[in-house]
Amino acid sequence: MSDASAAAGPQGAGRSERSPRVRRSEPDGAASDASAAAGPQGAGRREVAEARRVVVKIGSSSLTTAAGGLDADRVDALVDVLVKQDGRQIVLVSSGAIAAGLAPLGLSRRPADLARQQAAASVGQGLLLARYTASFARYGRRVGQVLLTSDDTSRRAHYRNAYRTLDQLFAMGVFPVVNENDTVATDEIRFGDNDRLAALVAHLVRADLLVLLSDVDGLYDGDPSRPGTRRIAEVAGPQDLAGVELGRAGRAGVGTGGMATKVEAAAIATGAGIPVVLASASQAADALSGAPTGTFFRSTGRRSAGRLLWLAHASAPRGAVVLDAGAVRAITERGSSLLPAGITGVEGDFAAGEPIELRDESGRAVARGLVNFDAKEIPQLIGRSTRELARELGPAYEREVVHRDDLVLLRA
Repeated sequence: MSDASAAAGPQGAGRSERSPRVRRSEPDGAASDASAAAGPQGAGRREVAEARRVVVKIGSSSLTTAAGGLDADRVDALVDVLVKQDGRQIVLVSSGAIAAGLAPLGLSRRPADLARQQAAASVGQGLLLARYTASFARYGRRVGQVLLTSDDTSRRAHYRNAYRTLDQLFAMGVFPVVNENDTVATDEIRFGDNDRLAALVAHLVRADLLVLLSDVDGLYDGDPSRPGTRRIAEVAGPQDLAGVELGRAGRAGVGTGGMATKVEAAAIATGAGIPVVLASASQAADALSGAPTGTFFRSTGRRSAGRLLWLAHASAPRGAVVLDAGAVRAITERGSSLLPAGITGVEGDFAAGEPIELRDESGRAVARGLVNFDAKEIPQLIGRSTRELARELGPAYEREVVHRDDLVLLRA
C-alpha cells in the first residue's frame, strides 16, 4: 500500500464546519451537561457517535495507584467500556509502562534520568500488557502490543509497516495496544508524550475520532481548582483558546503530559481532519457515545500525506542544510524538490534517510525532510547541477538532496 492510499479516505472531507465561538459550560454545580450540549455542539457530536475507527488514549494517572502500581480495577473499568463499542475498530494508546515499573523497582516517583526510565519501562511494559491481556480475556478478546518510536514512523518503509501491522490486527480481530517503545527510545527519537503519539496514530490508521482520557474532565479556561473557572464544552479552532491557561503534568508524578500536551495533540489531530474528545477516564462511555461530556474539538483541516504529519510532528532533525533565496522560493512557493544547486551550507552529522531541517540564510527553518545523502557528501555537491555531478561522480548523484515527497513545510 502506498503512503497516499494509507492516508486516503472519506472521513477527511466535510469537516470544516465551525461554531462562531467557544462554548463554555457553567461552573461546577451551576449547570447540567445537557445545557452545555445545547445548540450547534449537539450536531458536532454526531461525528463522535458515528465514528467507526477510533483511537483512545489513556494516561498513566488513570491506570495506576498513588504508589505507582497498576490498579486492576481501573484497567478493568476501561476495558469494560472498550469491548462494548459494537461495530467499531479501536486502537488503545496506553501510557503506564514506566508507572507500572516504579513499585517493583522500589521507586516512589518517575525517575528524571532516561536510563532509569528505560529500566522502569522494561519492567512495567510486561506488567501492563499482562494486565490488559487478562482483562480483555474476560470477554474472549485477544490483545496485540505495538511499540513505536518516532524514528520507526518517520521513515517511508517503517511508516507503511506500522500501518499494515495495525490494519492486520484489526482484520484478525485483535485489539491493538500501542505505546512508545520507552525501553529503547532516546531523547532524540522520543515522541515526548503519548498524547502526541495518539494523535499521530489516529492519522496513521485513518481514524474517524481521537478520544483523550485522563484524570481531568475536560479543558477549563483556568485552573479547575479555582472558583469560577469553566469547562470549555467545544473548541472550533485555535482562536477559541486565546487566553486559556494550560496546566502541566499532574501531582501524581507518574506521567509526562499535562493539559498543554493534550491541546497540542488535539491541534495535530483536528488539523488532519480528525475530531477529538477530551474527557476523564470515568466518562469514557459517554465520551465515546457522543454525549455532551468533556471538551469536543472540531476538525479544522483535511488529511495530508500520511508520513508528512509524522515528519512534521514526530521527527527530530539530525542536522540542517542552508538554502539560498531561490531555493527557498522554489520549495515554499512552487512545491519543488531541493537540488544541490540551491544549497549554500550544511550543519550537523547525519546519514542518508534521516530527517533534517531546511533553513533560509537567516537560520529560520522553512521545511523538514528526509535527506538522500550523508552530511559528509554534501559539501562537494553545494551549488552544482545534478547533470554536472552525474558526469563527475556517477549517476547516483543525479538526484535531489531532498525529494518533495519527503518534505514538509513548517509554519512560520
